[in-house]
Amino acid sequence: MVAIDLSASMRFERARERRALLRKMLSNGGLVVGALIIFIIVLCATVGVLIAPDPQFLEPAIRLQAPSPAHWFGTDGFGRAVFSRVVNGASTSLLIGTGTMGIAGSLGLIIGLYSAYYPRADAILMRVCDALMAFPALLLAIAITAALGPSTWNVIISLSVVFTPVVARVARASALSIKQQVYIDSLRAQGARSWRILWSNILPNVVSPLIVQATFIFADSLIVEAALSFLGAGVPAPDPSWGNMLLEGKSVLFQAWWMTVFPGAAIMLTVLGANLLGDGLRDLLDPHQRALRPVFGFIRRDRKDKK
Repeated sequence: MVAIDLSASMRFERARERRALLRKMLSNGGLVVGALIIFIIVLCATVGVLIAPDPQFLEPAIRLQAPSPAHWFGTDGFGRAVFSRVVNGASTSLLIGTGTMGIAGSLGLIIGLYSAYYPRADAILMRVCDALMAFPALLLAIAITAALGPSTWNVIISLSVVFTPVVARVARASALSIKQQVYIDSLRAQGARSWRILWSNILPNVVSPLIVQATFIFADSLIVEAALSFLGAGVPAPDPSWGNMLLEGKSVLFQAWWMTVFPGAAIMLTVLGANLLGDGLRDLLDPHQRALRPVFGFIRRDRKDKK
């Protein structure tokens, strides 16, 4: 009976924690709005591709037509539906953002952990990261893409090289603070192996800031990819991406504004959603931020009471 009561109380406590976490998430307006925007963009990139017409279908007779019920976002210089190209370009841009986030996050995590734990590795790896961060992100991405050739996966590789040092520094800073804790010293004194301390005790405490950083890297990679494609060094035509759609609309900006406005708005909304999501996750996962809110709230209430 005692075991049953304990298990029931544990289930009740876990359910209460889940409800409290859900209330915190729903009370964070930025998190909810950002997650909703990203969900809509992902839905358009997956389901919208099946509904939208072929983005490569040419109709020269209706070239450069303004938005209408027949073509919601108008047509481009070849008579292709801009709506179809924006929807299909979403999948390409999201693939680049997600791929860059995954590769840069994984490599940066490994580099940051080993740099924080092993001083000799830190002297080498961090100097390499410093050298990469000395170059402007766009120029470095252009150089790597020019060396590899323009393609979707080469853009992902170049952006991963650009953003890996950023993740490595965040992971290293978090791991260094955890490494100095007393329980890490006690694990060493008990004879625990370095790899176990690194991956079982330090890694779980580094994941939270990296999740937040990953959302910002996703947003930054979309901007840099758009800049690369706009300069002709990104995703090659005729594959649609939001960046090369901006390049196509540049020459007819005053004649066909819709070729630039709609892909630009898609980039803006996606970056805004990713930034809002990242800010919301930072507020949710950072215990320091959570601890400060009641204090500030008490101060505000106290001031109101004094008035």
